[in-house]
Formats: sequence, C-alpha cells, structure tokens
Amino acid sequence: MALLTIGDIAPDFEVETTEGVIHFHEWIGDGYAVIFSHPKDFTPVCTTELGYMAGLKPEFDKRNCKIIGLSVDPIDDHIMWSKDIKVATGHAPNYPLIGDKELMVAKAFGMLPKDSGVTSEGRTPIDNQTVRTVFVIGPDKIIKLALTYPMSTGRNFDEILRVLDSMQLTAEHQVATPVNWQRGDDVIIAPAVSNEQAEKKYPEGWGGPLPYIRTIPDPKR
Repeated sequence: MALLTIGDIAPDFEVETTEGVIHFHEWIGDGYAVIFSHPKDFTPVCTTELGYMAGLKPEFDKRNCKIIGLSVDPIDDHIMWSKDIKVATGHAPNYPLIGDKELMVAKAFGMLPKDSGVTSEGRTPIDNQTVRTVFVIGPDKIIKLALTYPMSTGRNFDEILRVLDSMQLTAEHQVATPVNWQRGDDVIIAPAVSNEQAEKKYPEGWGGPLPYIRTIPDPKR
C-alpha cells in the first residue's frame, strides 16, 4: 500500500454519495477540494468531526473549496448516522459522503492495500484504521496536502482551513508563510525570487532577521 501524497494526481472515479452519483474530477471543477475519510460510521471521534466540518462549510465555500467525506460504509448507514451527528454536534453533514462499500476509492488513494477484498462487510474500525486521511486537492487535480491521523485523535479542521489559506495565497503570489501563520500576518518572499526581482516587486523593501528570511506584509491584507 502506497498512500498518495503531495504532487500525485488525485484519482478520478464515478461513485455514489449521499447527494447522488458524482464524477470526482468533474465535481471538483475549477476550485479546490477537501476529501476526508473515516474508518466507520457510528464511531465517537468521527461523529464529532463530521459535525464540526459541517459547521465550517461556509468558510470553505468562501474559499471556493468543496468538501466531501468518505468511508467504506453504505449510503444508507451514512444517512442514518447523519441524525446522530446532528444530535451530538448541532450540525448534520451538509456535504456529500461517499459510500465506498466496495473499497474502490480507499484503494485508489492508497488508504487500503489492493488485497483488502472487494466489500466492507465484516470489516471493523481497526481493519479500516488507515482510512483516516485528509487530502487537499487543487484545481489542477494535484494533491496539495495529505495527513493521516490515528483513530483516537480528533482532527483539527481549522488547521486545514489555515493551510488552504496559505496554499491559495502562495499559489497567487511568490511568497511562503511562516510558522503558525494566520491570514493577515506577514509572509516571506519565496527563495526563488532574487533580491533584484524582489526590489522591483516590493520597492518599499522588506524586513526579517536573516538575509534569507525576507518578510513583507500579507499581499492580500
């Protein structure tokens, strides 16, 4: 099993979701997408995560980023579980959930080995523990981020939003973002930009503690 990672082309597939059949690349369109997986429906940590993600959806919408969930459970289970998610978190999933009961999508992303069989029947959360990854995919259908979490640790989706902000900023401008960066904070001129180029691009100059850490205000501020 080789988990897909940064720089890989995201697999394309046709699959059933709680919002109907989608063609993945076509569904992504010209924006970004987050696909996040969980090992099993009706599990405690994942219940809190899917509800929280539903609450964050308007923030992803503002950034032209779609979100979609995935597990190897059937669609009917997703629909029944959504009621529990609403009770527990105040938010029911307002984004599609993939029913990957034949394990096709999980295998395509490398979250399960190719020899995992062709059905989710009889599989436990432990069997599916590697189906717990977050991928951020760009408009070019290239994977920009891949994170896999242990089952006992809830994911920080605010961090995914922060990373998305950084990705979109750095894709538009020749900058990088430093540790713990938040929207509006100073950024770093990319190393690929020479001082001569930087002087033309940023005539007001830059700061920074070292010659190779050239800081400027957030270009979108």
